[in-house]
Amino acid sequence: MVLRRRLSAFLMPLALYAVSAGASSYFIWHALHGNRGMKAKVEFRAEAKSLQTELVDLKAERFGLERRIAMMRAESVERDILEEEARRQLGRVHRNDVVVFISAIRPKAD
Repeated sequence: MVLRRRLSAFLMPLALYAVSAGASSYFIWHALHGNRGMKAKVEFRAEAKSLQTELVDLKAERFGLERRIAMMRAESVERDILEEEARRQLGRVHRNDVVVFISAIRPKAD
């Protein structure tokens, strides 16, 4: 009887500490590695930064295209732009034009 009481007095707090340690470690692990954890926050920030740079590039491209379209409007058609666009769409080249083919840049094998 005394042994059972001592064993119970020892095992009950031990079980309580084990359960609370398990619950704490569960929540800490998910706070670090979960879908909304600290590592996910770092990944989201890196993705947001790359998307921000992509947005800047796309805005610059849009500005260039809008400028080209503005040059081709009926009020102020520039002959060079019109001729260049007509040649590009028809696939024609003047006999005095120089055509330079640019291939994709490939990394050199070491």
